[in-house]
Amino acid sequence: MILDAARAAASQLFSPEFRAVFLKTLGLTLLALLGLWVGLQSLLEWLAWPWLETFLPGLPSWAGWLSAIVAGIVLAVGMALLVAPVTAIIAGLFLDDVAAVVERTDYPGDPPGSPVPALRSLVLAVKFFGVVIVGNIVALLLLLVPGINIAAFFIVNGYLLGREFFEFAAMRFRPEAEAKALRRRYAGTVFLAGLVISVVLAVPLLNLLTPLFAAAMMVHLYKAVSAREPG
Repeated sequence: MILDAARAAASQLFSPEFRAVFLKTLGLTLLALLGLWVGLQSLLEWLAWPWLETFLPGLPSWAGWLSAIVAGIVLAVGMALLVAPVTAIIAGLFLDDVAAVVERTDYPGDPPGSPVPALRSLVLAVKFFGVVIVGNIVALLLLLVPGINIAAFFIVNGYLLGREFFEFAAMRFRPEAEAKALRRRYAGTVFLAGLVISVVLAVPLLNLLTPLFAAAMMVHLYKAVSAREPG
């Protein structure tokens, strides 16, 4: 079921039906990441050298170059951690567009889902942004613990991504309380699906497609799970 949903989502990523959603999603994700990069880089450059001159006066000029290199490394690590929350925000904006395409092309005989109200969708996206930030801080702290550092990234993001993307998809067809209850009944399946999404998230460049892939995959997974429900 999970692999079938993943294969179906992957096969649709570059299909003509997905092109408009793909371009909007990818464009906004790149724009957001670029804006964050420029903003954080400017902030680090503004803080680094004045701080060194204040607390360590008389440093040679090469110290400025060294501080810039260190700041660049810090920035790269920070951007890697920000990919997950940024893609979460983008997913919140375009999940309904992705779901509508999947439903229309793969499930034409089923009643279409109802878009999540805009305000509720924004609230959920902001909530998910905060949850992913906290989750990745926890994962970062666990990176200091030998033996579980890499596993921490996949477990934390697998749980968070699986939970929120599945509930987003389910809420097109059910009230929020029912969507959460359905997710809890299939918690293991949803978590394993989240692990698949976290693998995509871990691959450079490919991780920019995470919102599109995750949204499509969870629509397929929701359809498969719903077919098992009585009635």
